[in-house]
Amino acid sequence: MTGQLMAVAAALPSYVLAQTQPDTPAPDTNLNAVVVTGTRSAQYIRDVLSDNVLISAEEIAKSGQTSLVELLQRQRGIEINRNGGPGATASVFIRGANNNQSVVLVDGVRIGSSTVGGATWSTIPLEQIDHVEIVYGPLSSLYGADAIGGVVQIFTKKGSGPLRVNASAGYGRYATEELSAGLSGATDSERRLHYAISAAHEKSDGFTATKPGNFSYNPDKDGYRKDSASGQFSVDIAKGHELGLQFLQSRLNAQYDSGASSYDSRTLQKLESYALYANDQILADWTSHLQVSQARDKAGSDQSALASGQSQIDTTQKDISWQHDLRIGSDMLQVLLERRKELVYTSTTPAVNGERSTDSVAASYQLKRGAHLASASVRNDDSSQYGGHVTGSVGYGYRLTDALRANAGFSTSFRAPTFNELYYPNFGIASNKPEQGRNAEAGLYYEDGTSQASVVYYRNRIRDLLVTATVCPVELASHPFGCSYNVDKALLTGLSLGASTRLQRYTLRGSLDLQDPREETTDKLLTRRARTHASFGLDYELGALQTGAEWILSGKRYDDAANKNVLPGYGLLNLYAAYDVARNWSVFGRWNNVTDKEYELAKYYATTRSNLFVGIRYAMK
Repeated sequence: MTGQLMAVAAALPSYVLAQTQPDTPAPDTNLNAVVVTGTRSAQYIRDVLSDNVLISAEEIAKSGQTSLVELLQRQRGIEINRNGGPGATASVFIRGANNNQSVVLVDGVRIGSSTVGGATWSTIPLEQIDHVEIVYGPLSSLYGADAIGGVVQIFTKKGSGPLRVNASAGYGRYATEELSAGLSGATDSERRLHYAISAAHEKSDGFTATKPGNFSYNPDKDGYRKDSASGQFSVDIAKGHELGLQFLQSRLNAQYDSGASSYDSRTLQKLESYALYANDQILADWTSHLQVSQARDKAGSDQSALASGQSQIDTTQKDISWQHDLRIGSDMLQVLLERRKELVYTSTTPAVNGERSTDSVAASYQLKRGAHLASASVRNDDSSQYGGHVTGSVGYGYRLTDALRANAGFSTSFRAPTFNELYYPNFGIASNKPEQGRNAEAGLYYEDGTSQASVVYYRNRIRDLLVTATVCPVELASHPFGCSYNVDKALLTGLSLGASTRLQRYTLRGSLDLQDPREETTDKLLTRRARTHASFGLDYELGALQTGAEWILSGKRYDDAANKNVLPGYGLLNLYAAYDVARNWSVFGRWNNVTDKEYELAKYYATTRSNLFVGIRYAMK
């Protein structure tokens, strides 16, 4: 299968590059898209040097997906892992990096757990998302700790223009139901008020999360319920001056298997994100962005029938940041001051409870001169727990033609040890050091308004990699049941290819990742990561009908660090369609895993079989 994938992906960029460049880009082309994550400021996507992908609101609607994790699975450079169905614990691997080696933001607010590390992906509701930006590769010089594999920023809906109302309802296999509604707009007055608010409900009976062979196997159904709400409100108090408030709340109640049929074991997760901000045009070429935010990740379990009873693990992150952007001709100088405080509370393990604060100062410069693009950034993070770390990044791009650009860059990064890796009894080691990464990459990018393609090679070496082991080194014999400790290094290398093109009513897209995420100390592949994975899709539009098919593929992976337990490769065929039945009204459907493929993302954990989800949507235009 790997050989076939390589042949198809090799042909795609060649085909795309052969397309004729139009005289004038279409108004809705990716050329005119504006993104912010790659530089912390608004830029046309064609001027961003960091390798990135934009998942637009239109793409989210067309996909028919009901899960953020599965939406991300379609993107190049990304693999997923999940211990069961849509409500189960999930991980996202960017360029082969661990789940806790990437930063996740919601409207500029960092979310995630300071105990286990990483975002709780299953809690993030897709219904609240307007669009998503993914930046690949280290970005610690812009975002600080943990940005080794990349940064994912989720944007909720923002109000503008006249009042718009939207609603949707859907139903599918496993008694899955989904309801959502929202409204947005702006007042037509001198002190314009922008508003957007929405709410959603999901519920599914699910299927058994585990399979025979799992020590927790239980043949009962493991369903979930998720309720969420989000909102953004801002007022233009004067020309060039805006005050705003934004929030996201989501609560997930998901069943899981604990190994005994009489127990109804559940995880109770809650995600909260709040921010107050002020955007000010101080001078014609000087803008300021001040934000005060708080995010909470509350993870609990309810095993009331067991001796362990209930438990709660809470992470609260409080952040204040002040960013200044100064235009110097076509260039930009950016200066950032930031303070982040993490507080951890657990009801059952007081040794982990604690707090740490990080004071940061960063500066970056973005240059744009004719065919030349360049960037440089540096940041110092001073932690009360693990000391100071300086990271930096330099990048250069040259436009060979208006459509074709060559890039090269180098950057450093680090990941802070979690509270569990430091303090969890008989597991954590207080002397654990932060992981440190050094990444070099080069690529070619093509975009002509009709077709686009990219080829990127990266080499990311990580020193002091923190690993979890059931058998610890001799010098750590005091941890008889396993531990987390620093090993020498890991190396993440890969070639990432992506392409898409429009041919009249058809859109063809594809991606292929050839990677080698390896722990160099043992010369073994990192767990649950394939050396080859890919995604191909074909969309078709005819009047009111929009339909498409996608094929997601992955090579074999290993479920353990010793590379003995094989997870076989798989290929998933998905179909989706939408039809506008009347003005503002449409029906949609998605058929996942059409061939009813049985596969595993984690050993002895079940995955979704062939399933159909259909619904109706109302959206004012």
